[in-house]
Amino acid sequence: MAKLLIVEDDLAFGTMIQTWLKKKGFDVERATSVGAALHLLEEDSQRDLILSDLRLPDHDGLVLLQWLRKHDIQIPFIVMTSYAEVQNAVLAMKSGATDYIAKPFPPDILLEKIQEAVKGVKGAKGVKSEERRVKKQSSPDEVKGNSSASEGSNGSSQNLSNSSQDTASKYQDATPKYIEGESEASKKLYDFVSLVAPTPMSVLILGASGTGKEYVAHRIHELSQRANKPFFALDCGAIPKDVAASEFFGHVKGAFTGADQDKKGAFEMANGGTLFLDEMGNLNYEVQVQLLRALQERKIRPLGSNKEIDIDIRLVCATNENLAQRVAEGNFREDLYHRINEFTIYMPELKDRGTDLFLFANLFIRHANKELGRHVLGLDKKASERIAAYDWPGNLRELNNVMKRATLLCRGNYIGEAELEQSMSHIQPQAPTTLRDEQTEQQRIEAALKAANGNKSKAAQLLAIDRKTLYNKMRKYGM
Repeated sequence: MAKLLIVEDDLAFGTMIQTWLKKKGFDVERATSVGAALHLLEEDSQRDLILSDLRLPDHDGLVLLQWLRKHDIQIPFIVMTSYAEVQNAVLAMKSGATDYIAKPFPPDILLEKIQEAVKGVKGAKGVKSEERRVKKQSSPDEVKGNSSASEGSNGSSQNLSNSSQDTASKYQDATPKYIEGESEASKKLYDFVSLVAPTPMSVLILGASGTGKEYVAHRIHELSQRANKPFFALDCGAIPKDVAASEFFGHVKGAFTGADQDKKGAFEMANGGTLFLDEMGNLNYEVQVQLLRALQERKIRPLGSNKEIDIDIRLVCATNENLAQRVAEGNFREDLYHRINEFTIYMPELKDRGTDLFLFANLFIRHANKELGRHVLGLDKKASERIAAYDWPGNLRELNNVMKRATLLCRGNYIGEAELEQSMSHIQPQAPTTLRDEQTEQQRIEAALKAANGNKSKAAQLLAIDRKTLYNKMRKYGM
C-alpha cells in the first residue's frame, strides 16, 4: 500500500482528497502546514509521495521541497496550485518537483499523476530506504518545524526563511535572459522564426512596442548560417536626419565639423552578419533612398571617403507602424518596402499569449532579484489575479518595469496585491496627462519637452508613452 502525505491547509478540501485517496487503496496522512509536515517527516521520512499546496499558512511549499532535496530525501513531490499560480508551479518543477496539478482538478487526473509518480519510484534501481531517511545527526533547528514555529521558535522559522531565500538565489543564478513562452501564439511565432532563419531572406517584424521584436531578430540571427558573424542593432527612431548617413555608412576623419576620427557605420559593423534596423517606419524619405541604394548595390561609401566598401549583410527590420499604409500615403518608398519585406513576422501582444504572462512575470522577478539583491519567489494569488485581469498595453516592457518595482517594494517572499498596485500606479496616468485629444496633443508634447529641457526620454515619461511613440508623434507634427 503506497504511503502518501497531503500538505493542505484547506480543511474541507484536504479531508475530501484524503478520504477519496483512502478509498482508492492509499495510506494517507495529512498536514496543514510546512512545519507540521516537517514534524511528520522527521519522525518517519518513508513516504511514497507528497502532495502539497504552494500556499500554506507558515511557509511556502517550495521550502518543504527544498528541505527534502537538501536532506537527499527523494520522495516524488506533486504541487497543487491554482490556475493563476502556474508561474510558481514552473519554479517548483525547476526546484525538483515531479509534477503539478492546477485546482480545480478532476480526481481521475490526480489519481493518474499519483500512480505514475509512485510507479516511477518503485521501478527505480539503487534507491535504498536508508538513503531516504533524515539523518539522526541533523540539527534540530533544521528539521523541527511544527505549526508553532512561526509563533515563537527562532531556529526553525529562521532556517525555513533562509531556505526560501536559498531557493530564489539558486535559480536566479541560472536565470535565462529571455524565454520564448509556451502559448499557441508563442509556438506559432517561433515556428515562423525557425522556418525563415536558415534562409537568406530579409525579414520584416511587425508588432506593437514592447512585444520583443529585437529578441526575435536575435533568434533569427542565432539560428541562421551567419550565427558566428556580427549582429548589429540600430534604432532608426533615434537617428536625426542630418547624421543618418554617418550612422548607416560611417565617416572618415574630417568629413564634417566634429568628425575628429574615423567611424564605422552600421553596415560595416554588421558586415558578414545580420543588421537589425528597429523602428524602420521612422526613417526620413531621403534616408530611405540612401538605404535602398546600399541594399541594391551591396556597396557603401563612408562620408568623406572616395573608396567603396563591399557589404554582405542579412537585413532584419522592425516597426510598430503600418508600413503598407505609409506606402499608400506616399510616405515610405514602395521599392524599399518590398526589399525589406521578403518575409513578414507578426508579433503577438502580451494579452494574446495566455499563461505566458506568468512565465514572463516570473522571469522578470528573477531578473529583478539579481539586479536588486532581493529574494522574491513570485506573486501571491491576489497579485496573480490582478496581472491576469490587466491588458498590458505596454506589453513585455511594461510588465518588466512593473515586476522590477514590485520586487523592490516586496518585503516578504511573495509580491502581494498592495505592492503590485503601487507599482502599477506609475504606468496608469490620470486622464489629463494622456494623449487622447488630438487637438491638444501637440501642445502637450511641446509642454513636456519644455518641462524636460528638451530631453526626449524624460518628456516621454511625463507623457506616459514610450520614447519611440514620442518620436512618431513629433514626426507627425513636424517637431
